[in-house]
Amino acid sequence: MNETNNDFWQSHSMKFLECAFRADRQETVHRADGHGKKTGECGDTVEFFLMVKDDRLQTISYAVNGCMNTNACANAVIDLAEKRPLDEAWDITPEMVSGYLETLPQNHYHCAELAVGAFYLALADARRSLQHAWKSKYR
Repeated sequence: MNETNNDFWQSHSMKFLECAFRADRQETVHRADGHGKKTGECGDTVEFFLMVKDDRLQTISYAVNGCMNTNACANAVIDLAEKRPLDEAWDITPEMVSGYLETLPQNHYHCAELAVGAFYLALADARRSLQHAWKSKYR
């Protein structure tokens, strides 16, 4: 292993590395309660799929077409959001994602913004879906 590779592994927190290389949550859900997809100026795309029960985020999966920083940010969003009430999930910010990862490179902060933006779209979609289901049930 050359010195450049050693620098990479030594310059990132364990939390960043875990999130950057984690892939077990990558799943496309066709009947999700909430779905949000966003493509950044860099060309990376993040897509979130939310499953909600009793107004809480039960399961969150994602699809990503982008760099490892975008993958890390998508996983960080899920870590911060899963099992939270829908209303509290809106409190997640790019700053929180970056702080959670500890060593997100500053020149990839836009990856946190992209992931949070896609997540907000999924939250808005879930809220619309749940309101529609509630109205249909009680008409």
